[in-house]
Amino acid sequence: MKRSIYPIAPSSGKPYWNPYVAGILLGVVLFLAFLISGNGLGASGGLNRLVVWVQDALFPEHVDNTPFLLHMAGGDLNPLTNWVVFMVIGAVIGGFVSGWLRGRVRLETNKGPQITPKTRWALAFVGGALMGYGARLARGCTSGQALSGGAVLSVGSWAFMFAVFAGAYLLAWTFRKAWNPGGKQS
Repeated sequence: MKRSIYPIAPSSGKPYWNPYVAGILLGVVLFLAFLISGNGLGASGGLNRLVVWVQDALFPEHVDNTPFLLHMAGGDLNPLTNWVVFMVIGAVIGGFVSGWLRGRVRLETNKGPQITPKTRWALAFVGGALMGYGARLARGCTSGQALSGGAVLSVGSWAFMFAVFAGAYLLAWTFRKAWNPGGKQS
């Protein structure tokens, strides 16, 4: 794997998978998800249900009086009894096993030389919160909208995907100096 193509070197020293092979395998997993479960892939929905479960445990009156939350946890409904929750748990376990098998399981902060770990974590938290909020507004995240919706040629999913790529390139250009010295491309 050429370092000039993949500027982020694996900290374990072991090369990442070829992205084309990984993309093909992701397509196979997506096809099997539709074939076996009747649903595509998704992540933000599972995380959303976990947050709603915590909300329901702490503030059940709020959940019972909020239309958005009612269909997930209103009354006696358990927000965790949904396929997407189990899929997210499986993705976390699968990611851990994959990292463990390749010797990559460790606590570390991947960052550029111009940024402190605290700033990196703060930016990651803010970015994650914005992505989660955007995923709720768009009724799906990159896996649910872009992968699953794009695979069934949903026009809204393709519009979402172009908006995500445009936003990602704009933010990468804006924050490139925080990652690379002098803002140069590696």
